[in-house]
Amino acid sequence: MSIFHTLRTLALAAVGFGYAHAAQPPAPYAPLPTKQQVDWLRMEWYAFVHFGLNTYTNKEWGYGNESPELFNPQQFNAQNIVDTFKDAGMTGMIYTAKHHDGWCSWPTSSTTHSIRKSPWKKGKGDVVKAFAEACKKAGIKFGTYLSPWDRNCAEYGRPGYRRVYYKQIEELLRNYGDIFEIWFDGANGGDGYYGGASGTRDIGNADNYYDFAQVVKNIRRLQPDCIIWGAAHRGDATWGGSEKGFVKYPLWNSSGQKWMSLEGDTPINHAGWFWHPGQADKVKSPEHLMNVYLSSVGRGANLILNVAPNRDGILDKADVESLLSFGAARRQLLEQDFALQAEAKASESRGPEFDGSKVTDGDIESYWCPKDGSTTGQIEIKLKKNATFDVVRVREQIRLGQRVEAFKVEAFVDGEWRTIVAPWNGNEETGLESRGGMGATIGNQVLRWLPEPVTTDRVRLSITAAKACPCISELSLLRMPAMLPRPAISRVGDMVEINQNGDYQVYYTTNGKPPGTDSKRYNGPFKFSKAGVIKAVYVSSDDGSVGPVTTLNLGYSKADWQSDAMAAHDDKADTIWSKETAPASFKVDMKKTLELAAFSYLPRQDSQTHGMTDQYKLELSADGQSWKTAAEGEFSNLRANPVELKVHFKKQKARYFRFSSRRALDGKASSVAEITMFPDEEQPRTKGKKSKKKRKK
Repeated sequence: MSIFHTLRTLALAAVGFGYAHAAQPPAPYAPLPTKQQVDWLRMEWYAFVHFGLNTYTNKEWGYGNESPELFNPQQFNAQNIVDTFKDAGMTGMIYTAKHHDGWCSWPTSSTTHSIRKSPWKKGKGDVVKAFAEACKKAGIKFGTYLSPWDRNCAEYGRPGYRRVYYKQIEELLRNYGDIFEIWFDGANGGDGYYGGASGTRDIGNADNYYDFAQVVKNIRRLQPDCIIWGAAHRGDATWGGSEKGFVKYPLWNSSGQKWMSLEGDTPINHAGWFWHPGQADKVKSPEHLMNVYLSSVGRGANLILNVAPNRDGILDKADVESLLSFGAARRQLLEQDFALQAEAKASESRGPEFDGSKVTDGDIESYWCPKDGSTTGQIEIKLKKNATFDVVRVREQIRLGQRVEAFKVEAFVDGEWRTIVAPWNGNEETGLESRGGMGATIGNQVLRWLPEPVTTDRVRLSITAAKACPCISELSLLRMPAMLPRPAISRVGDMVEINQNGDYQVYYTTNGKPPGTDSKRYNGPFKFSKAGVIKAVYVSSDDGSVGPVTTLNLGYSKADWQSDAMAAHDDKADTIWSKETAPASFKVDMKKTLELAAFSYLPRQDSQTHGMTDQYKLELSADGQSWKTAAEGEFSNLRANPVELKVHFKKQKARYFRFSSRRALDGKASSVAEITMFPDEEQPRTKGKKSKKKRKK
């Protein structure tokens, strides 16, 4: 059934209830979403799963020369992972079948660089199949990610690679059932292994090189209902613009004359997209995830949340706990709508079948709409009794196009109408949601978290500007469940500080054990000069409930370090060491001989990429004269995800280190926000066999 047939059926159904002359729906306002795009937007959020050779090499972007024998997840159970997503309320998952390293996690005939060479299941395994079957059994949708860039393939950058890539697309879309979305990343060309001829491949215009017009045709032929992400904007959905999970607001679903849906994406863990050693202390809290949700889904986009299995093939406990806690909070937020079945009266409507009652009837397809030519209007709703809410949700009937430019919401409190969501004032929201926010675009939906709860039985929605007569399908009043936040921990020099909140008590540990009310109570900054782990929690003063744990994995104290690059080791993320040259380096005297096994690099955090270190070298010295290379390589994905990156190396003793920025991401320059040195800890696995070293749980 076509969209227009559906809408006309909804309108004419009123005749059966006694209306002799049913009003007609308004003319569509282009661009219009396809049925597939509407269905996709109503999924709201689903999982991203990065799991492959990078899981075993501690890299985000593999170079392409990694051995397939590394992949050997002894405890991998796709059903357990998918069931966790289902329990959290996720509607699907997308698996990275091939990342930039070119390794294929299914038994492809397009390359020998695949799971066939893995010791897992003696080369007979198929991760794509395992996830696809698990999703089908769990009743959620399955999608796949296939990187256009291939740092392993000898043909990459040449015409012959197109045949390889098309073959991979066909295998994934033909052999694993229904695919609800296929993801094409935007990383294209650069350094790589390329079949042993290590070097740089430049493909020029990606749209021309891959011939995405033909790619889209191939996909439509194989899977006509599949949402295509990316493909040089020839697909159905595109990036929201930040790997922190938010999309900019106002949000218009348009690309020229075409409807283009947006997707916010972020990993549940600050460590990156693939699993990394020691990432348990970097998981995002349920409260943080709620802010991500409100800043993506709550602005009219979808959210794809990455949850990465570890080297055993299972999800980290800390990730699962946060995911399920957020999922429960989201479910609680949405399960009670105080506006449902409320009495509603509109300033005008085009007929009884489009009157104000349609915004509170619980039917997402019905909608209020004024007469043609009206681009403003009001709906006042009267609740059955007073209700206390702090989240307002509004939806448009997007099958007829996106129309609303600005709106406001008022509540009748203490005998007067008070604005609780102000109309858009022309400023953009460009970060994670905080309480408040203005009423601009609506689209699929908009969620506004109010600064304070409101108690009333009367609410008024006013459309203050629209491109065509508005079509509003829902007005909902919701209550955000209580979620204890995480305390922030920081150290400058030898002094540790934990931020305090008047509503909570703070308890902490310095021995790595989970804190509780039997731990030390925080009363102010304290000295902690060694490397180690500090954990802290908030405890509610009202009911004693304990919030999520904050973990800070501290390297060696930098209090006594000396160099001519103090900004690179002052424990302040907002200061940077920089040089307008690349390569460039600096030397640090740590003032004592330390046992070292890892270092971390924090790129600049000021939203600028100029001089970010793309390729690095770390050297160690006992005397400051004779140097030995401890680690060298590249930092990947900095532009989109500038997080702290940790590099492990063979344990050794040194008093001095020299960090070299060998190549910059942007510009002929070098920059560092922070360098931190760490003692011995879990090492990345370097062989496909199980490590003999006992690994941390």
